[in-house]
Amino acid sequence: MSARDEILARVRRGVGKDDFAARRAAAEALMAAPEKGPQPRMSGDLVARFRAKAESLASTVDGIHAPVAVPGVVANWLAAQGLGAEAVATPALAGYDWAGAGLTVALRGAVDADRVGLTDCFCAIAETGTLMLLSGPETPATVSLLPETHIALVPVNRIVATMEDAFALLRAEYGRMPRAVNFVSGPSRTGDIEQTIVLGAHGPCRVHLILIGEST
Repeated sequence: MSARDEILARVRRGVGKDDFAARRAAAEALMAAPEKGPQPRMSGDLVARFRAKAESLASTVDGIHAPVAVPGVVANWLAAQGLGAEAVATPALAGYDWAGAGLTVALRGAVDADRVGLTDCFCAIAETGTLMLLSGPETPATVSLLPETHIALVPVNRIVATMEDAFALLRAEYGRMPRAVNFVSGPSRTGDIEQTIVLGAHGPCRVHLILIGEST
């Protein structure tokens, strides 16, 4: 055996290349039945916990009983904020009667000129007040990232306790990872300049959540 062959053989043994099939099987088995690490104990209602955490992160929150009320609630909130009656929404929200509420809503990905973006979410995480958004043809990520205002619809039955629970739900329902998974925890913010928090530096400066299935 030449010196080159000997060195490469040592590298193969070191990285386990000679036993690739076994290493792949072990990795797939681990992903199929992941072990949960230590998690915080959360008592009480997950919806109340999510609402409190989201509001602590500067999101605003509305609660409604049923999806049919969504367009009216969106229209009223936009009017109260002086944000007009136009928005862009993910195609997944095509079933809502936006026009009936006096709104002009374009179902497409967002561009720089769009001021308001409407999305749903895959699920929400009570521990941190975070939305989990999946990118796809019906849920383009630009709608939650480009407009200055992001309005998200959150069914209360899609609120889970922890980040681990969110990924478990993704594995169970989606079957494969989407191209991108985005987490939204309130408005975009930065403290890079003199450690002063500025909202909207890298994304929306307003996040408004509508909890569907809850009434306040």
